[in-house]
Amino acid sequence: MAKQKPFHNDDVVLDIHDRPKFGSWLGLSIQHLFSMFGSTVLVPILVGLNPGIALFSSGVGTLMYILITRHKIPAYMGSSFSFIVVMQSLMKTAGYPAIAQGTVAVGCVYLLVSLLVTLIGSDWIDKALPPIVVGPIVMVIGLSLASTAAKDATINGNNYDIRFFAVAMLTMILTVVFNMYLRGFMSLVPILLGIVSGYLIAVLFGIVDFTPVMQAKWFALPNFQIPFINYHPGIYWGAIFSMAPIAFVTMSEHMGHIMVLNKLTKRNFFKDPGLSHTLAGDGTASIIAGLVGGPPVTSYGENIGVLAITRVHSIYVLGGAAFFAIVFSFVGKLSALIQSIPSPVIGGVSFLLFGVIASSGMRILIDNKIDFNQKRNLMIASAVLVIGIGNAYLQIGNFQFSGLAVATVLGIIMNLVLPKTAVNEK
Repeated sequence: MAKQKPFHNDDVVLDIHDRPKFGSWLGLSIQHLFSMFGSTVLVPILVGLNPGIALFSSGVGTLMYILITRHKIPAYMGSSFSFIVVMQSLMKTAGYPAIAQGTVAVGCVYLLVSLLVTLIGSDWIDKALPPIVVGPIVMVIGLSLASTAAKDATINGNNYDIRFFAVAMLTMILTVVFNMYLRGFMSLVPILLGIVSGYLIAVLFGIVDFTPVMQAKWFALPNFQIPFINYHPGIYWGAIFSMAPIAFVTMSEHMGHIMVLNKLTKRNFFKDPGLSHTLAGDGTASIIAGLVGGPPVTSYGENIGVLAITRVHSIYVLGGAAFFAIVFSFVGKLSALIQSIPSPVIGGVSFLLFGVIASSGMRILIDNKIDFNQKRNLMIASAVLVIGIGNAYLQIGNFQFSGLAVATVLGIIMNLVLPKTAVNEK
């Protein structure tokens, strides 16, 4: 019996296992690095951690994720925003050793759930997450970030700045032009070109501060925080019980990202390499981050947006981005230069990145011909969209479950409980 050829998606420029030429590889990987950089370093800045370590741990975590998922999933792991409030509190009391222990605990929760999935399987996913649930959730993932993009594009400090808005809109327009009218290799890096063009425009508008770049050293070793070397670890039960439960929140976001990637790549990563592998990869990345001094990590919507726009899904490109993240964490001036990219440039690009994710959710509903004349479908989609986009979060004590997490759980429950047809439809 002839061996079946592995699936190849011919509708994209580069499929998961396609290797680009070196020059293209370089540009495509840098594009992914630029797309995630702002958010990944923002988390440690808000908490009081070293941005260089966050960059380093994101790169190493991504490479480990790719390895654990058997080189099958094109995803990038960056700093998670879900833990910011708890980490800020811990930083003021017990300091980073407590955050590190909480971060490792988060990774361990992922590994335990991964083991559970290995034992009971993941067939339940298809029943719990049909298109009527998946589509709105994917839309929420993109649209719930809309306010972040809008704030980046308009707010300077605490005040509205017309210059920021102008830079953001020009950046977005140029990115659209690059995506629509360029050919060859240049058509594959519209996000990178948009960021570079936006940066130059921001310089002309006088909103780029080069002081940190001038002051930065060429070589700067990240301020690693390694247990038994930089500090003597203790047991911080408060950190463990504060951060570990939030792992279940980020798991729902992780699964949402996998849903988007399934649609983009025309694959089912829940079955191959399996949810157990994706969870294990995410958890291992967080454990590594906790052991070197970084915050917990998770898959990044910004990079999924890049995949959708460029139709370049090569695992080699994501691996290259991770490699450059590690290298840049040691090159002070390069790191400082990327950090100097002003928020309206990132906001302008994010309008497209987050919008593409939301559009992918709409496409899931259209492709599966979801009938919104059925009250069941209308009720599920309505609840998920408004709760998720509006971020109707649930807070119990110190634990806060995002609107996305609440919407995901509610959508799953409604799908399992509601009858196929309403009583007044029969």
